[in-house]
Amino acid sequence: MTLRLILTRHAKSDWDNPLDSDHSRPLNARGVDAAPRIGRWLAGKGYLPGQALVSDAARTRQTWDLIAAELPGAPEAAFDKFLYLAGSDVLLGRLKQASAPCVMVIAHNPGIAEFAASLLQAPMAHPGFARFPTCATLVAEFDAPDWSQIAFGTGRGLDFTVPRDLG
Repeated sequence: MTLRLILTRHAKSDWDNPLDSDHSRPLNARGVDAAPRIGRWLAGKGYLPGQALVSDAARTRQTWDLIAAELPGAPEAAFDKFLYLAGSDVLLGRLKQASAPCVMVIAHNPGIAEFAASLLQAPMAHPGFARFPTCATLVAEFDAPDWSQIAFGTGRGLDFTVPRDLG
């Protein structure tokens, strides 16, 4: 069976309010503009998640809401406190519990960039892949019977974009 992962870093967040904790920071205007563009790109390419695993931080929740609004039949997200600032091992552990054939994960750097790089057999040939800027989105596939069987270095990168690529 082929499993598909959509891995997205949250959109650009707002640093203007010094009273906001890191966890509660919302998106800024650029982030609010970028996330729906990613949603339209995913829908246009037919990359439609059946399950969404999203960090419980404000900026990841808001990113999901804006992306989901552009996806036909978007699932209800599972907001997961363990995805907040998670490293590669935690991200893999949470993904291994997924059940849909196409899963979207929205999380944070530096963990998400490390996770993307460690999942793939070869890095994506895109100048932004290594740093995984805000709202960067990787689509990868795995040949496995279910998510519990995937491992680092086994994914094939299908697509990668950043909001700047989408105009």
